[in-house]
Amino acid sequence: MARRRRSKPQPRRREPQTPINDQIQAHTVRVIADGEGQVGVLPLAQAIEIAQNRGMDLVEISPNADPPVAKIMDFGKYRYEQQKKLKEQRKKQAKQGELKEIRFRPRTDDHDYDFKTKHAREFLEEGHKVKAWVQFRGRDIIYKDQGLDILERFTEDLADISKMDQAPTMEGRRMTMMLAPEKKKAGGSKPAPSSDED
Repeated sequence: MARRRRSKPQPRRREPQTPINDQIQAHTVRVIADGEGQVGVLPLAQAIEIAQNRGMDLVEISPNADPPVAKIMDFGKYRYEQQKKLKEQRKKQAKQGELKEIRFRPRTDDHDYDFKTKHAREFLEEGHKVKAWVQFRGRDIIYKDQGLDILERFTEDLADISKMDQAPTMEGRRMTMMLAPEKKKAGGSKPAPSSDED
């Protein structure tokens, strides 16, 4: 009889648990209260009682201290603020953009070059960095100058929206360089029309 394979349950991504009230393991805690500062070192049961009398929770904020530090606060509000901070951090990380790669050969034809440059322009306009590299295979290594020409042309063609982040360098059989999106300067004033009147 064939054994039934047990499907492993997928682990759920859980945020680190913050011990509150009865979940706190220490017998004695250093208690601080919102807006009051330090209350003192108290037995856990007494600290929880004080928090509950105020309609709040006792939250362990520094478990490695001796004794651990616990704060009397509104845990629901605290958790909401922590989640809000986490969301903002994720947004900032997403805004920083990804690294996109564009690959050339030393003898890339114009059609292929234009196609890849167009893609790189789109990536830069979306705020991503672009790593361009020329791959030298076999005897291609004798065409290093052509590889450098391609990367220099690529840099010039995208100079209006990007800046050099890393100059062309050889990495094994690859010549690589990096472009970063250039932030547009606001308020480019046009020169006033000149008058030829005497």
